[in-house]
Amino acid sequence: MNRIQQAFQQDKKLLNIYFTAGYPRLDDTVPILRALAEAGADLIEIGMPFSDPLADGPVIQASSTVALHNGMNMRVLFGQLTDIRATVPDTPILLMGYLNPVMQFGVENFCREAAAAGVDGVILPDLPLDDYVAEYQDIFRRHNLRPVFLITPQTAPERIRRIDELTESFLYLVSGPGTTGSGAVQAEGVQDAYFQRIEAMKLRNPRLVGFGISDKKSFDNACQYAEGAIIGSALIRTLEGAEDAPAAAASFVSSVIK
Repeated sequence: MNRIQQAFQQDKKLLNIYFTAGYPRLDDTVPILRALAEAGADLIEIGMPFSDPLADGPVIQASSTVALHNGMNMRVLFGQLTDIRATVPDTPILLMGYLNPVMQFGVENFCREAAAAGVDGVILPDLPLDDYVAEYQDIFRRHNLRPVFLITPQTAPERIRRIDELTESFLYLVSGPGTTGSGAVQAEGVQDAYFQRIEAMKLRNPRLVGFGISDKKSFDNACQYAEGAIIGSALIRTLEGAEDAPAAAASFVSSVIK
């Protein structure tokens, strides 16, 4: 059982927190990661900044631009994560980003470096499912990295079943239309029907709800339909201009799980 699966053995609703590597300052990555883990985040996504993100809204886009200007790249990130498991031994860590930088780095190299750093999973929203199975599945498995795939209200049932079969971590349920941090919501009753439809499918993997989750109230609401929820943009807003970014990150987690 990997660290992600172990996290879901807890008798609680899980908080998955996203932050952008190298933001607000280049060397903030590891201090923020430690602060989030110590504050009680159950899973942590580290965003790999990219110039053309498809699923991210303006808040995370802006943080990625700052991080890139700060000098963040894949090589720097893996260097920062060296020995991270000495101080964050148990909290699952996932890398979230886009396929282009991974391919530029080399998929095999990426998986090797991620595994060596102690990364547990990867979220690449623009990775086609068929391409993953045909070209990358064996590489990910060889390095014990668990891919996470997104499910939206428009995802066909047969595709959801296939994602569930290929998953050994959790299912990422996109709460509604729009990008991360957009706050977009579906018409009254539509979102409930979507989550109820997913629940009725009796899928084998646990679920986390993402997009539009920003505080304790929205976290608790999302947790009615899943084993937990994902927050990203709201934390990035908190970090912007913070004098002590790790302390701000820890305080934000406490405000959600208190």
